[in-house]
Amino acid sequence: MIPPRIADIWVYLSASPLLWLTITLIAYQAAYWVYARAGFNPLLNPVPIAIVALVAALKATGTAYSTYFEGAQFVHFLLGPATVALAIPLYAQFDKLRKLLMPLGGALVAGSVTAIVSVLAIGWALGASDATLLSLVPKSVTAPIAMGITEKLGGIPSLTAVLVILTGISGAVMAKYVLDALRIRDFSVRGFAIGVAAHGIGTARAFQVSEEAGAFAGLGMGLNGLLTAVLVPVAVGLIRNF
Repeated sequence: MIPPRIADIWVYLSASPLLWLTITLIAYQAAYWVYARAGFNPLLNPVPIAIVALVAALKATGTAYSTYFEGAQFVHFLLGPATVALAIPLYAQFDKLRKLLMPLGGALVAGSVTAIVSVLAIGWALGASDATLLSLVPKSVTAPIAMGITEKLGGIPSLTAVLVILTGISGAVMAKYVLDALRIRDFSVRGFAIGVAAHGIGTARAFQVSEEAGAFAGLGMGLNGLLTAVLVPVAVGLIRNF
């Protein structure tokens, strides 16, 4: 049982919108410390560790997500400027980008189409409902775009958000091993592949490896979000008319 005085202090603190912002930053910093101590092992990516810590804190305190978001929404707001800022390191790679324009364009189309078709095929084979399929389709793009696509199509945005996070974490963890197995060494190619497949979380991981990889990951993330927003409604329309 919580002593009355501590309970009173908690009631006071929980009324402050900065409380959960502070807890979010502390959780991520602690997770990043573990990540750094482990030699930046991709299996200990700080994002899932911080998420688990925050969920545990919310459950332990009986705090609703809406209450949490009131304080932590500043982090959400910064996603937009942070995404735009990815253009700065990409500008430094402009000469290489110009040379790789056609190959990267082909890779973008292949990656985006593969992500859409594969998830629809797997979901359909496993008997997923229409709403679930619509929520699955945009899982490989950054959360704001993915949730917007799902909402317009009639899916479940909250389910999409979870799937986007899981996709990003999986990509950040597995990308190194998959790309090493394929003997892909060029940081621009590695980064672009991670950005297309694992959006923001993968991009953050790419920046930890190399600024060049991070710059191309940011490009892949942005272009895949744009292309997916165009292709998904077309794909869903074709399926509905089939």
